[in-house]
Amino acid sequence: MAQHDGAKALSDAIIYDWNVEGSLPMQPYQAVQVHDETVRDGIQSPSVTDPTIDEKLEMVRMMDALGVGSLDVGLPGAGQRAVEDVRVLVEAIRDEGLKIRPHCAARTHANDIRPVIELSEQTGVRIGVYAFLGTSPVRKLAEDWDDKLLEKRTRAAASMTVQAGLPFCFVTEDTVRSHPQTLQRLFTAAIEEGASRLCLCDTVGHVDPHGVRNLILWTKNLILGLGTDTAIDWHGHNDRGLGLINALVAAQHGATRVHGTVLGVGERVGNTPLDLLMVNLKLAGAFAGDLSGLGALVDLGSRACHVPIPPSYPVFGRDAFRTGTGVHAAAVIKAMRTGHKTLADQVYSGVPASWFGRQQEIEIGHMAGDSNIVYWLTHRNIEPDPELVGRIRSVAKSGNRLLETAEVMAIVDQYRADSRPG
Repeated sequence: MAQHDGAKALSDAIIYDWNVEGSLPMQPYQAVQVHDETVRDGIQSPSVTDPTIDEKLEMVRMMDALGVGSLDVGLPGAGQRAVEDVRVLVEAIRDEGLKIRPHCAARTHANDIRPVIELSEQTGVRIGVYAFLGTSPVRKLAEDWDDKLLEKRTRAAASMTVQAGLPFCFVTEDTVRSHPQTLQRLFTAAIEEGASRLCLCDTVGHVDPHGVRNLILWTKNLILGLGTDTAIDWHGHNDRGLGLINALVAAQHGATRVHGTVLGVGERVGNTPLDLLMVNLKLAGAFAGDLSGLGALVDLGSRACHVPIPPSYPVFGRDAFRTGTGVHAAAVIKAMRTGHKTLADQVYSGVPASWFGRQQEIEIGHMAGDSNIVYWLTHRNIEPDPELVGRIRSVAKSGNRLLETAEVMAIVDQYRADSRPG
């Protein structure tokens, strides 16, 4: 942390930050916990491979080390395989003394809640229940439900869970398109039956930041009127590309637990990306943990779920800290020579690469200058002889893309062969 504190002091000294300066002050973040949904909601993506149990275990360990507060370990009501996976994950959390807290998803139905209670009794671990119920008018119309039926299911699910001594979170699917009269009736019922949390969901990626603020403030006022300390979760999807900003707005306005999945995997176009959520909370000073291992979690998630990381994916994509442009590379190199790693991280980047397990990379291509080539060679302990630099420059300028390492090394090997006596 001392290294990051020093880096922040340098950053504050050399950067004027319009995010916090100006006539419109920044809304401070509330105390927020990050909650992972990768191995439950995330694997519902039609393009995702369900990770092996060993891969899930490794992901849980990594999340715990990063300071992820809680996770959904599965939906036991889905069948025996789900039950066994949940059991293995919960027992590992117990036996390895991990701090991350396990929860399970369930419908507001006894057949889904009972397996969670049984697993909790068998493992000796208090497993939280996230019981979900569709509440929007469109869902009620499609299912032929009314508010009386929804309240009955809400009370039954909450009562069954609380009587078993487990934490209960009431999850309203499509909260952002639900009528306040319905939400007031169901939230009140859930709280009266002992719910400790309410989870507000943007199930189909409909809401914008203004709607997030409206919904959370309305919910906070309802809770205040009921005189309880019920906490609020935020669970969002990314159909409009607003998943990340909505999650951050939720964290600013009163959600104390915000959900995400590694690389944003999930149904349709996915969920809030857990990794980018943590990056932004860290940069905003709202997350205190060491995130230098976050890149490794993203890489594991990509391999385990068989989801390629797009080159342009923020922070963790191949191109996030990579440049082949001469002007950019020259500035980064000059910053490196000052001895201030933070300066090199920020001269052409809004994110300090080293905070998240990444580093600046300077490549050689048709837009590169000699500074790129000299850096590339010296970084690999190769003497940047002017003739060698010229050969590489000639090949690079004749192309239309970055050169691969093997291509540059072929030029180096040929130069060495040509330079041998005789």
